[in-house]
Amino acid sequence: MSNSLKSPLMMGAVAYAPKVVTIWEGFKEYFRRHDFEFDYVLFSNYERQVQAQFDGGIALAWNSPLAWVRADRMARARGQVASAVAMRDTDCDLTSVLVVRSDSAVGTDLAALKGKTIGFGAIDSPQAHLIPLDHLRQNGLVAGRDFTTKRFDVLGGKHGDHIGGERDAALALMAGEIDAAWMIDGNHQAFSREGVLPAGATRIAARTGLYDHCNFTVSPGAPAAQIARFTELLLAMRWDDPQVRPLLELEGLKTWLPGRTSGYALLERATDDEAFYDAQGNILATDYRY
Repeated sequence: MSNSLKSPLMMGAVAYAPKVVTIWEGFKEYFRRHDFEFDYVLFSNYERQVQAQFDGGIALAWNSPLAWVRADRMARARGQVASAVAMRDTDCDLTSVLVVRSDSAVGTDLAALKGKTIGFGAIDSPQAHLIPLDHLRQNGLVAGRDFTTKRFDVLGGKHGDHIGGERDAALALMAGEIDAAWMIDGNHQAFSREGVLPAGATRIAARTGLYDHCNFTVSPGAPAAQIARFTELLLAMRWDDPQVRPLLELEGLKTWLPGRTSGYALLERATDDEAFYDAQGNILATDYRY
């Protein structure tokens, strides 16, 4: 990668929804107003994006938590370092919830899930598939042995960012097609507001431990000066700036925070236990299409 500050810093992002273009065009203009050349490349899936971090195509990536896990593993396997320089305030200390209908016999004792059909999001969703499967495994319940899984696969390769699989699972729960459904807590609240989960019709039977979501992952060998300036300008974005606030609203945050990697332990374990990636970041999931 060139260290010339005249060359734009190239970032990768996954096009999981049309608003992604609006978001990064806005960020490009923000950086340009501060005399910093920045550009982005859109990928159809996180797997290609992470691979591009190792072929010199992009200096950093706006990565899902699962993409971070893969980038970190690929870097370590090569004797390199991938780092997380920033994340949203809304990326920290999240949980997923297991939702049941209010009249369900399933209580807080997860043993009652034996023999039941449980709904999950997409195969590559950390929040609605991998971490929930791990939570059940840690409580002695293994998919296929103790319960039946019904996975709502939507847009493989997007790592569940589109939330469509979670919404489909919520609808299936209300239709009586499944006995319980996993979703991130924020989507549970959103579905309740939307009426997908009518008021009083459901309750939470279980909750995972805390985990973190997305981060800006720096590619090995990225130009340090440009990364430092990018991070400085990013962290300087303010909610009360009328030019900045619409971008923050679209990206779902109020303030950017320095990156941390301490919140990925649950996903690391789930990635191993559910055999999604190996230690080198190779894809093991045989039915994964992206």
